[in-house]
Amino acid sequence: MPANLTLWNDTATRRAIQDFVAKVTDRANPGYVPPEERIAVFDNDGTLWCEKPVYIQLDFILRRWMEMVDENPALAEEQPWKAAVEQDYSWLGNVVTKHYRGDDSDLPLVMKGILTAFAGITVEEFAARAGEFLHTQSHPTLKRLYNQCGYAPMVELLRFLEANGFTNFIASGGGRDFMRPITDEMYGIAPDRVIGSSVSLEFRAGDHGGDVLTVPHLDVLNDGPVKPPRIWSRIGRRPILAAGNSNGDIQMLQYVEGNPRSSLCLLVNHDDADREFDYMAGAEDAMKMANERGWVMVSMKQDWQTVFPRQTA
Repeated sequence: MPANLTLWNDTATRRAIQDFVAKVTDRANPGYVPPEERIAVFDNDGTLWCEKPVYIQLDFILRRWMEMVDENPALAEEQPWKAAVEQDYSWLGNVVTKHYRGDDSDLPLVMKGILTAFAGITVEEFAARAGEFLHTQSHPTLKRLYNQCGYAPMVELLRFLEANGFTNFIASGGGRDFMRPITDEMYGIAPDRVIGSSVSLEFRAGDHGGDVLTVPHLDVLNDGPVKPPRIWSRIGRRPILAAGNSNGDIQMLQYVEGNPRSSLCLLVNHDDADREFDYMAGAEDAMKMANERGWVMVSMKQDWQTVFPRQTA
């Protein structure tokens, strides 16, 4: 993909991005930022790839929950396995929406299911399962493989930034080890530059060495106010550009906004029902703050010439 913004319409949004990059790469400009400080962080779900009608990782976990019900039918009467059996995606989606509105009353039920779904397997086995799922399973309504559900204009933006000396990172509430098998292929972001939520891990020695295994305990939920400390702990620099799409990205955007050098904050607005989805649930506060603080709102409908890449066999 060429290192420019040909998939972006000639709007104020594209010009804001181009002007910012021109400023921070121009040594004669007071806003110049040296390459080692040109750090960009991107949320994943809803920012780099599709998150409706069900989160991609949640679909992956739902299928595992169904396997667990086959192994133990009594789970069919408990949440979240009950929602999986009944295909009650609205209940599951509402858990996330409520979380972004500050209500975590149902979150422990979902976390219990997530934490136990793949407990006790090696990290390599989990990566293999996640990679196979992303390469072979399709989005329920878009009818394209999940590994082709990334937003083409955002991938182009990543290439544009790289060509101008930026280093891109993912800082997502999604599972770190779920994303890692696919981020290099989809986004050109290596696994060591993926910051996300994670379960606990432990080393277990064996007859021929040892393995790192998953443990059914939460290590970190990389969301909301947790994102900035995690970004600093992993990168050691305050980014100058951030892109998100929900209330869970507010603190990350605020952290970047506070960079004393230069900063650009992007908020993706899902306003294109024809080509993707039209919704703002769970992003109300972020949109309000974007308008108040001058963050750049990215309209899928107005700013993007296309949403998804051309499908390949």
